[in-house]
Formats: sequence, C-alpha cells, structure tokens
Amino acid sequence: MASRTSSSQQQPMIVKYVQPYRNGIQAHNLTRHGIGYLLRGKKYIYYGDVRHEINRGDVFYLNTGPHYMEDIPENGKPFEQIVFYYTPEQLARILSNLSISYQLNITNDHSCANCYQQTHVIYPAWNTLKNFFSTINQYIRDDLFSQDETAENIKMTELIYLLIKQPECCLKSKILDNVDLNKENFEQIINAHIFDSISIEELAAKCNRSLTSFKKEFKRHFYEPPHKWFIKQRLMHSRLLLISTNKSISEIGNECNFPNTSHFIKLFKKEYHLTPANYRSRHNNPAAAETRRSQTKATVRTE
Repeated sequence: MASRTSSSQQQPMIVKYVQPYRNGIQAHNLTRHGIGYLLRGKKYIYYGDVRHEINRGDVFYLNTGPHYMEDIPENGKPFEQIVFYYTPEQLARILSNLSISYQLNITNDHSCANCYQQTHVIYPAWNTLKNFFSTINQYIRDDLFSQDETAENIKMTELIYLLIKQPECCLKSKILDNVDLNKENFEQIINAHIFDSISIEELAAKCNRSLTSFKKEFKRHFYEPPHKWFIKQRLMHSRLLLISTNKSISEIGNECNFPNTSHFIKLFKKEYHLTPANYRSRHNNPAAAETRRSQTKATVRTE
C-alpha cells in the first residue's frame, strides 16, 4: 500500500509505502530519482546474484531505471518506508534556491568505485535525518501534504539541504550528479529500450549521436559496452521471472528478448553458472536458497 501526496509533475512527490506481507522480489523501473528512509522492516536490492541489504534507520538513494527489490516485514508488523521522488529539473531548482537565497557553497568532490558502478547508495541515517523523517511520517499521517504542495516542496528542500551539508560521500555525490540533464535524457532513452529489439545504430540515432560517440558516452554512463550491458540487464530480469513465476524457459527467454532458447540458456549459464532450469530448482529448494543467501554480499554501506 502506498500513500501519495502529490500528482503534479512540477512538484517532488513524497510516498509512504506500507507492506504487510512478504511478496518476493519485485521489478521497479523508476522514472524519477528516489531518496528513501526505512521506518520498519528490511529491504533487499538485487543485482544479479548479489544482494544488498537496507535496514531500519537507513537512508537510501535509487537512480532512475530498473531495480529489483524485496520488502521484508518485521516480526509480524508491516514493512514501512518513505520515499521522496524528484526529477533533475526539480533538484536544480532547489539547489539554485539554496545557493542564491542562502549563499550555500555546494561542492561535489567525492569519487569512488561505488558511485560509478552502483545505481543505489545505502547510508546509515544520522539523528537529524531520523528526526526529519519522523516528522515527515507524522505529516503524512495527518494528511498535511495533500492539500499543500508548498509544504511538500519545502520539505524536499530541507531534505536536500541536510544531505548536501554532509561531508563528501557517495550519497551526496549521487544526488548532485542528478543535475546533469543531458545525462538524464541519455539514460532515460537507454532504459526505455532494454527489452526492445533495437540495434545499437538505432539507439545512437535516438540519442542524436554518431555510433562512435554513442558507444563512448554509453560506457561513461553505464561502465560497460552497450551489448554487454543490455545482455546483463535482460538476464537479471529473466532471473526474477524464473524465481517468481511459473512461465516456461522459452516464454521467459522471449519476454526478455532472447527468442533463441538455446542461446538464452547458454548466456544465462555463463552469467550465473547454472542453467535457467537448475537455477529455478535451486531457488525453490529452501535449504539451497538459504545457502545461496548466506553466500551473497551482506550490507553495503558507503562511508
């Protein structure tokens, strides 16, 4: 269940999610950037077979594009999180206001492998930020945002202020990187065509780039060549379908743009070291699944 506070594309959107049951891994394709806070429960973000864990009291950032996530209720109580969604234009307006009206010196000097290779950041919230989200939770309970978009915009501004006043870190760096509108438009076009039968040449044309320029820019944004990145994204989605649906291997291959089932099986085995059928069987075996979970990457925090 989600409580939305605004439908205007000109405004940031604050959403509270309440999930009473464990629904398994879900695919989400975000069209806005998100900054969230976990009020209760546990959240997993999956990249291939690597699982990143978000715990109660953590703040997290999600880039636009596809994400595979699982929300876990806690001791019989619903999973709860609050997420602020925003566009680069909205963020730019907020940063301009902070810079001009309050003479805030905004810097972005942080750089590390996590910033470049991951589309999310997980960070333990400090006391001021915890108190901020506690106030937001009360605002939502009292339904104070739905009738007052100004209050919503003010709270988004306050959140950005609290985050960019932190020392240089992955969280701050990811947020400030969102102001690049050219980068945003490029990535939106790519994410919109992950499962389409479209050539690299056609994608380059959609992005108004020559083929050489497109390949260079693609690697700068996604850190891999186009063909390799698209294969990986499609395999990640096929993995979700294998463990969350009863669809046949060929149906899943077709859905993920692998019309040749034998080729799909070969690519899947190369990526995950198991055939799709064996992967599904292993995941559906509780003992094997627990072993797999214990071998995946534990909590990822950025310091």
